[in-house]
Amino acid sequence: MKIGLYFGTFNPVHIGHLTIANHLAEHSDLDQVWFVVTPQSPFKKKSSLLNNHQRLEMVYRATKDYDKLRPSDIEFGLKQPNYTIDTLTYLQEKFPEHQFSLIMGEDNLKSFHKWKNYELILELYNIYVYPRLSQGHTDTKFKNHCKIFKISAPIMELSSTFIRKEIKAGRDIRPMLSESVWQYIDEMNFYRN
Repeated sequence: MKIGLYFGTFNPVHIGHLTIANHLAEHSDLDQVWFVVTPQSPFKKKSSLLNNHQRLEMVYRATKDYDKLRPSDIEFGLKQPNYTIDTLTYLQEKFPEHQFSLIMGEDNLKSFHKWKNYELILELYNIYVYPRLSQGHTDTKFKNHCKIFKISAPIMELSSTFIRKEIKAGRDIRPMLSESVWQYIDEMNFYRN
């Protein structure tokens, strides 16, 4: 099975994340997209970041009605700080029957040369890149690379940071979230303080 790995804090997961993941699941050769919830670094305490299991619960609620989308807590048990290459290696050992690929925004591709073992990632894994409105330029070595696939997904300039600010300001952001995620945020009183 071909699995696309979509990494993020998903704090909270929103319709932009779902749109991109579902687009890839429906318009590429990927069989599934796994939302890999990035754990909170023990070295960085960020008050606006909900705990790992609360963010995983939101991703579970957001994806439960989609056959090709799955939440993943795979990084929760890995040593911190964690690097993408370590997660990929662990997943390949744990699920040798699957073929894994990375999903990233165009903005991340611009700094990809700074990632730990980026050459090895490129050698072993495909990368699906979705468009983002961002500054800077992509290194020429990534422009026509045979392992990098640019996806013509809708450009979603919605951010979790914006959603958290709007909730704190008391504004109605329900259209930006799946209904089950909004209900959970509302019940738990997240992001209001």
